[in-house]
Amino acid sequence: DESEVPLFLSEHSAPDAKRVLVFGSGPIRIGQGIEFDYCSVHCAWALKDLGYEAIIVNNNPETVSTDFDTSDRLYFEPLTAEDVRSIVEVEHPAGAIVQFGGQTAIKLTQHLTEINVPILGTDPKYIDAAEDRELFDELLERCEIPRPKGGTVFTTEEALKVANGLGYPVLLRPSYVLGGQNMIIAHSDDDVEEYMGIITQHTLTNPVLVDKYLMGKEVEVDAICDGTDYLIPGIMEHVEKAGVHSGDSISVYPPQTLSQAVKDTIVDYTGKLAKALHVIGLVNIQYVVLDEVVYVIEVNPRSSRTVPYISKVTDISMVDMATRIMMGESLKDMGYTSGLNPVKDHVAVKVPVFSFSKLTDVDTQLGPEMKSTGEVLGVAKNFGDALYKGLVAAGNDMAREGGVLLTVRDRDKPEILAIGKRFHALGFKIHATVGTAQALREAGVPVHVVRRLSEAAPNIGDLLDDREVNYVISTSTHGRQPGLDEVRMRRMAVENSITLLTALDTARALLDCLESDRRLADIPLIDLNTI
Repeated sequence: DESEVPLFLSEHSAPDAKRVLVFGSGPIRIGQGIEFDYCSVHCAWALKDLGYEAIIVNNNPETVSTDFDTSDRLYFEPLTAEDVRSIVEVEHPAGAIVQFGGQTAIKLTQHLTEINVPILGTDPKYIDAAEDRELFDELLERCEIPRPKGGTVFTTEEALKVANGLGYPVLLRPSYVLGGQNMIIAHSDDDVEEYMGIITQHTLTNPVLVDKYLMGKEVEVDAICDGTDYLIPGIMEHVEKAGVHSGDSISVYPPQTLSQAVKDTIVDYTGKLAKALHVIGLVNIQYVVLDEVVYVIEVNPRSSRTVPYISKVTDISMVDMATRIMMGESLKDMGYTSGLNPVKDHVAVKVPVFSFSKLTDVDTQLGPEMKSTGEVLGVAKNFGDALYKGLVAAGNDMAREGGVLLTVRDRDKPEILAIGKRFHALGFKIHATVGTAQALREAGVPVHVVRRLSEAAPNIGDLLDDREVNYVISTSTHGRQPGLDEVRMRRMAVENSITLLTALDTARALLDCLESDRRLADIPLIDLNTI
C-alpha cells in the first residue's frame, strides 16, 4: 500500500538538508500570545544566519512571523495533522522545530514523528516524559527532586478518593493544557464534584491530574541546554503565591526574597532536570518554595511566555542560542559554562495587563487559569521603582487618597486586617461587606459597612457607579458563575474603570508603592540598550 510508505523513504521525498520547518502557535488566544511569535521570528532569523532555509507554518495575520519578509517561505495554514502532512509532502524538510510554537506546536510532535519528520531539539520521547504524569514522577524520583503529592484520575469517584487522601485544598487540571485552561483549586468535595461533572461530559483521552496545593512562593526558570551543559539567564520570582497562573502573576528579576540556599537548589534542580530530559534547546521549569523547601510543579521542554522578557533584561538572546544548539553548536562554543548567569545590577518587573472590560461575563478573580491578555515591563535600579513603573504602565491610577472597598472570603480575613490598617494609615476611607467589616472593626480599623448587590439600595452597586472608591480588593470561595454577587461586583468595578485586585499579594505590593514618597517623575528612565 503506497500510503503506508514513510514520506522520507518514497522516491520523490529525499529531504532537503538545508530546509527547516518552524511551527508557530496559530491564532493568538489567552494563554498563548505574541511571545511565541517572538520566538518563531527569532528562530527563523537565526536559521537564515546559519545558512538554512526557514519555512514558517503559522496562520495568524496579526503576527510578525507571517510577514512576507520574515522567513524564506510561509505556509499560512491551520496547525493540524492533515495540513502539516501536505506541507511536508511539498517541502521535504530536513527537520522541524516545535519548541517555539507553545503547546499548539508541541501537540504536532507525535504526528510529525509518525510521518518521519525529524524533530530538531529535544527528542519527542522526552517531551512526552515531561507531559506524562507517571513518567515524570519516575524521572523526579531518580533525580531525588520533590514535587507536590498527587495522582491521576478519570472519574469523579477516583478524584474524590485522591483529593481526600491528599487533604484539601487540591489543584485539579487536565493533562496537556494550554494557559492553565480548565484548572481550579478545590477546597471541598463539592468543588471536585462540580469540576469533574463538567470535565467528564466528554470522553477523557488523557487523565485529570489532582495535586496537593502548596501555598508557597512561585519561582520560574527558563534555561538553555545542549544535552551536556545548561545556562540559566535569570531566576524569576512571582509576587503572587502559587495558585495564580504564572502568566497572571507579577514576575520579578532578579528574585528579591529567596535565600541563597534556595537559589542554589533551584540551579541544581534545573541542571538535573535538563540532563535527565536530555533537553536540546529551551526548557521552562516552575517551582514552588515553601518553608525553604523547593518543589517542582511543572516542566515544559519548550519556550515559554517569559522568554522575550528574560532575554531583554539579561541581554542573552535565548532563542538565537537555542536554535544554534539545535543545529549542532554547544554552549561552550558560544563561550558559556553551566549554571546561573551573573545577575545584572537592575531590577525588571513584568506586570500583567487584562482586558476584562472587553470580555463580558468573565469572572475577574485570578486563579490557576490564565486570564491576562498582555504585559508591561518596569525596569529600574531597585525593586520599588521597577514595580511602581510596571503598575502605572499596566493602567493603575496609583491614587494615594480616596476610598477602598474590601470584601474577602473567610480564610483571607486574617490577611486583610493588615492591608486594611495600611490603607487607613494612608488616609483612605475603608468600605467593606458585613463579614469583612466585622473583622476589621475587631482589629481597630474604622470601616463603613456596605450592602451586597443583591441587597436593598444603597449598596455596593451605588458605591461603584458613583466611583466613591479607587480600589476594590475582592476574593471569593466560588467565582465561576456570572450570576454570583461577588462576580457581578467585580464586573462592575472593571466596567467603572476602578482598580480591582483579587490577590492579596498584589494588594500588598501596591501598598508598598503607595506608601513610598516616589512619583513617576522621580524615577529615572532606563535605556535597555545601555544596560
